Amino acid sequence: MTDEMHAREGDWVEVECKLLDPADRSKNLPPETAEKPLMMWVKGFALGEAAKGEELTIETITGRKVTGALSAVNPGYYITYGDPIPELTHVGRDLRAQLAAYHASEGGER
Repeated sequence: MTDEMHAREGDWVEVECKLLDPADRSKNLPPETAEKPLMMWVKGFALGEAAKGEELTIETITGRKVTGALSAVNPGYYITYGDPIPELTHVGRDLRAQLAAYHASEGGER
């Protein structure tokens, strides 16, 4: 079994836990969301050994202990807030230029 599929005690890993079954989720959700369980993924240090998919308890950076199915060994962070909104990409630059022009017209730059 490769290291990517097996965790040893102390390894940085990610576990997957089911928080709610579809039947227990809010009735106000869109159908495509409501039909799936609510899942959580948590990263931490393995407190034992497990193969991918097996149950494993981890300790998070904050000391919390969480048990779930091993989903990744040595996971990274892949965070995105989606694609940029074209109408907003220039706002910061334009506002700084407007503020600079305002301060210059007031007789002093800040």
